[in-house]
Amino acid sequence: MEFATRFSPKDVEPHVYKMWEAENLFAADAASRRDSYTIVIPPPNVTGSLHMGHALNNTLQDILIRWKRMDGFEALYLPGTDHAGIATQVVVEKDLRKTEGKTKEQLGREEFIKRVWGWKEKYGNTILYQLRRLGCSCDWSRSRFTMDEAYSRAIRTVFVSLFKKGLIYRGLYVVNWCPKDLTALSDLEVTRPEETPKGKLWYMKYPIKGEANTFITVATTRPETMLGDTAVAVHPKDARYLSIVGKTAVLPFVDREIPIVADEIVDPSFGTGAVKVTPAHDANDFEIARRHTLKAVTVMDPRGVMNENAAGFKGLDRFVARERVVEALREKGLLVKEEDYPTPVGRCYRCDTIVEPYLSDQWFVRMKTLAAPAEAAVRGGDLRGLPERWGKVTLDWMENIRDWCISRQIWWGHRVPVWYCPCGEAVAAVEDPRECPKCRGRALEQDGNVLDTWFSSALWPFATLGWPEETEDLEKFYPTRVLVTDRGIINLWVARMIMSGLEFRGEKPFSDVIIHATIMDDQGQRMSKSKGTGIDPLTLIDQYGADALRFALTWLSTGSQDFRFGATQSRRRTEEARNFLTKFWNAARFVATTAGDAAPTPPAEGLTLEDRWILSRLNSSIGTVTAALGKYEFSDAAQALYRFVWWDFCDWYIEHAKRRKDEAVKRVLAHVIDVTLRLLHPIAPFITEEIWQRLRASGPKRTGFLMKAEWPQEDPARRDPSLERRMELVFEVVRAMREVRTRYDIAPVEPLAAVVSAKDKETAGVLREGADTVKHLANLSNVEIGTDLDRPKRWASVHVEDAVVHADVVGKFDPAMERQRTEKRLGEVRGLVEQTQGQLANPKFRQAKPELAAQLEEKLAGLREQSSQLEEHLRELEG
Repeated sequence: MEFATRFSPKDVEPHVYKMWEAENLFAADAASRRDSYTIVIPPPNVTGSLHMGHALNNTLQDILIRWKRMDGFEALYLPGTDHAGIATQVVVEKDLRKTEGKTKEQLGREEFIKRVWGWKEKYGNTILYQLRRLGCSCDWSRSRFTMDEAYSRAIRTVFVSLFKKGLIYRGLYVVNWCPKDLTALSDLEVTRPEETPKGKLWYMKYPIKGEANTFITVATTRPETMLGDTAVAVHPKDARYLSIVGKTAVLPFVDREIPIVADEIVDPSFGTGAVKVTPAHDANDFEIARRHTLKAVTVMDPRGVMNENAAGFKGLDRFVARERVVEALREKGLLVKEEDYPTPVGRCYRCDTIVEPYLSDQWFVRMKTLAAPAEAAVRGGDLRGLPERWGKVTLDWMENIRDWCISRQIWWGHRVPVWYCPCGEAVAAVEDPRECPKCRGRALEQDGNVLDTWFSSALWPFATLGWPEETEDLEKFYPTRVLVTDRGIINLWVARMIMSGLEFRGEKPFSDVIIHATIMDDQGQRMSKSKGTGIDPLTLIDQYGADALRFALTWLSTGSQDFRFGATQSRRRTEEARNFLTKFWNAARFVATTAGDAAPTPPAEGLTLEDRWILSRLNSSIGTVTAALGKYEFSDAAQALYRFVWWDFCDWYIEHAKRRKDEAVKRVLAHVIDVTLRLLHPIAPFITEEIWQRLRASGPKRTGFLMKAEWPQEDPARRDPSLERRMELVFEVVRAMREVRTRYDIAPVEPLAAVVSAKDKETAGVLREGADTVKHLANLSNVEIGTDLDRPKRWASVHVEDAVVHADVVGKFDPAMERQRTEKRLGEVRGLVEQTQGQLANPKFRQAKPELAAQLEEKLAGLREQSSQLEEHLRELEG
C-alpha cells in the first residue's frame, strides 16, 4: 500500500471509523476476565450539537479509553443523551408555533409528547454522530437515553424508595420560579453574574396604627412585592425598635393591618434595620412567616403579572408595577429616599429570564441525609483527582445544603410517579397502579409535574448499566473509573451522582474525577454563541482533521487551567498540530520506503551510537507518556510525544538514517515507528491507524488493528541517560552551525569548516565520538575538535554549553551589506524595545490589562535577546 505525499483527513477519517465500526472494535465484553475500565459520557442534551467544550471533554475521555483498551483492560466507553426537559420542550414548542401556528395546550399533553418523541427520533442523535467525527470509540450498542423504558424504571424506583423513606415530600414553599418557562428551578439552575449588578434600594414608610404621624421605615430592592407584605420584622436586640415590637403597621394601597415582629434573621445593619416580610415572594420571609404564624399573600401570577391581590396595580408586569408603586409612594409622601445598591439578581439558566421567588406547591428531596455520606467521601479524599479548590466548593455546598426542589411544571420529562385518589390517598409506585390501595377505587389521576432533569441524570453511572436489575453489565462495569467534566456542574451533577451511588449501590460511582479547563475566546472571556465568539469544532475538523483538533486540545489541557481557543488561537493551534501530524506522516513514509518489511524489533548486535541513543529516548518517552496519562497530565503527554517525534526522531535520527542502508537501522526505524504509533494513537487515532494498516500491508510483522495493539512497556535496559546527555551536546554543536547559516544566510547545501573548542578533555572526547553525526547533520567539510582552540580570524562563533563553536564564513557573504542589514535590524529592534518598555511603564495600562501586560513582558524579553544577538553579530563582523 503506497503512502500519499500528504495525509488527507477528509478521505482517511471516515474510512477508518467505518472500518472500526464494521469490526465491532468499540464493544466491551461483560464476560471478559480482564479488569474493567469504564467511563460514562456526560450525556449531552438531545437538543445539542457539538461545541468546543464537548470536543475537549470527549477527547480527554477517549484518550483514556483508548489507552486503557491497549493496556489490557476491558474498556467500556458508554454514550448516551439527556432528554433535557425544559430545553427540548422549548425547541419543540417553537417548531410547533412556526410550522402549525399552534400551542402545546391546543394539542393536548398526550399528542404534544408524541411530537417531542418524533422530534427526538429525527434530531436527537445529531451530537452522537458528531462525536463519531471526533473519533470517539464509544460502545454505541450500549447507547442510552434518559427517557428509555429501562432508565425510566430506574428513576421511578429511586423516587419510590426515597418517598417511602420520607426523603421526598410535597410542600408549599418559596421556590425559584421562571416566569417565561413557567416552572420551578433548583438553586443550582439559577445563574448569577460574577459581578453583582447595580440596582436600587428604596426606603418607604408604613404608618403605625393608632399613632398619628408615626411611621416605621423599611428598605427593599423589590417594592412591587410590598403589596404582599404580612408583617414588618426587626431584630429582637435592636434597641431602636424595642418599643414598637407587637404594634401594628398599616400597609399602604391595600390598608392591610400587619404586625411588627422580632426575628433573629433580620440584619440590623441592612437599610433601617426594619424589613418588610413578604412570605409568598421571599424564602427568608417564608421562614419568618412559619415562625410567627403569618399568612402568605401572592401578588403576581405565574407569568410575573400582578394579580387581584395587587389592588390598583393588577394586570401590570412586575417590573412596570415596580415603577408605578415607587411613583405612587412618592405621591403619597411615603417614599423616604432611594439609593444605588448592588442587587444580586438570579436568572434562569435556560432562557436568562430574571427569576422570581414564588410560593408554589412542589416536590422536594430532603438533602442532608443523602449529602452526609457524600460529604464524608469528599472530605476523606476518596475521589482521586478532584482539585482541592473544587473539592472545597463542593464541601461548602454540602455543608449548607438545602432541600432540592425536583418538580417542574412542564410536560416533557419523567412524570412524578404519584397518583391521587378522590378518597384522599396518594400512591407512589414504580408500576402504574390499577386501583387505590385504600378504597380500591380506580379513579386515579397521576401528578402532572415532571421531575427535574438533574434528578434523572444523577443516576447515570448505574442506571445506564441496567439498574435496578442486577445485570452482567452492572456487575462488570460498575463502579466506573473516572468522570471527566466541567467545573460548572460539580454540584448540579457530580455531587448528586456521588449521593445517588452511595445511597443505591453502597459505593461511590467513580474513583477519579477530572475537572478540565473551560475554553475561552481570544479575549479570555467565556465563549458565547449569542456574542458570536463560539467556535464550531466541526469547522476545524473539516479544515484540519479530527486528529489535529484533538492534539491541539490535548496540548492545551494543563489541569483545570482555562485556555484561549477563539477564532485566531484555534486556527493557529490546530494548524500547528496539523503540521506536526504531517511531519509524522512523512516520517512514516520514509520508514515504509526505507525499512520495507524489516522486523519492528531492534537487533541484539550492530547498533551504532545513534541507534542506542534513539532507543534510549524512545523508552524514556514511553515512561513519560504513560506516567503523564496515569496522572491525567494530558498536556505533558502531548508535549513529550511532540518532542520525541519532531526533535529526536525526525530532526535527528531520520536525518542520520538517510546515509545508512544496513539492516540494523531498518529494524530500529521499524521499531521506533511501531512504538510511536502506539503511544500517539490515543490522542491521534485516525492517522496512526491509517499508518498502521499501510505498514501492515507492506510486511507480515503487524497484525490486526492498532487500537487493539498492546500498549508499549518501558525497557529499562534500553535507557541510557548518560548517552542522552552526551548526544545532546553533539546536537548543540549542530544547532550552533545551523544558527550560523541562518545568521549569515548561507545555504544548507554549502559545506562549511568548523572548529569546536571544548571546556575539557572529557567533553572533547564526547564530541569526537559524535563527530560523524556533527559532520553529516551540519554538512561540514571538516571539523576540528579539541580544548583551548583559538577562533580563526573573521570566523563566526556560537557559545553552547561546555563548548564554543567557530564556523568558517569567510567569503560566504558580503561583509558591508551584512553590516548594513544588521545595523538596520538592530535599530528596529531597539525601537520596539523602547516602545514596549514605554507601554509597560504605565501602571494604569498594567492594571487595566494584566493579561496583555504579561504578553508584552514576554515579547520584551524576546526583543532584548534579539538585540543582544545582533550586537554580538556586529562585533563578529568588525573583527
